[in-house]
Amino acid sequence: MVKGLKYFAFYTGVAALALGCSFSNENITVFSYSYEFSASDEGWEGDFADYPENDSIFYELKFKYDTVPGTSGNRKGLMLSGNNHSDDLFMFVRKKLTGLKPNTTYRVLFNVRLASKEKTGAVGAGGAPGESVFVKAGVSRLQPKKILTDGTYRMNVNIGSQAEAGSDALVLGHIGVNATTSSFTEIFRNNNSASSFLVTTGQNGEVWVFIGTDSGYEGITTVYYTSIDIFFNEAE
Repeated sequence: MVKGLKYFAFYTGVAALALGCSFSNENITVFSYSYEFSASDEGWEGDFADYPENDSIFYELKFKYDTVPGTSGNRKGLMLSGNNHSDDLFMFVRKKLTGLKPNTTYRVLFNVRLASKEKTGAVGAGGAPGESVFVKAGVSRLQPKKILTDGTYRMNVNIGSQAEAGSDALVLGHIGVNATTSSFTEIFRNNNSASSFLVTTGQNGEVWVFIGTDSGYEGITTVYYTSIDIFFNEAE
């Protein structure tokens, strides 16, 4: 469930947490958005890009709120699945966030928990089914969505290409679990302060956040996002 908008105060070398409190101008305010999908999709939307027009059936594109396989219904998430015939399929979820300060630059941290069943060290067409499917996260004032360009759906924001980051997205890692997995297993992918993402809000203090996989593996990839946390630290 949505745990709500939280406020953090950061002091030199020490982080103190409080909910619904106000802080002096000497502190840096941090906004935190937490989503845990045990009860609903929390308003997140799913979509796909980097595939030809009218080929959604051929690419076997699926998005739904569903139970993670093998968890007896007690773990749910945002399921994305597709068959990467283009060697570049991007599968993503997005949500508009409100309540940030207007016209303010933030450093953004992501903590994403997802379920994957892809082994590390495996070999596949075009690339590994685990290490060649890259988890990306980004924030934009523009709604991230696919647009039709010369007969192919492309993203309207710059996500980079596979292992490379873009100006609107960074790479958090890959979907490989371990060398022996055979079932969906939850893994965490995140960034840290050394690789934080910078974004500046508009006059309404709103941004769009998106999480996705950029695939170099020419086969079927299925993932379940089970929780997403996003932290906005006001830049000095």
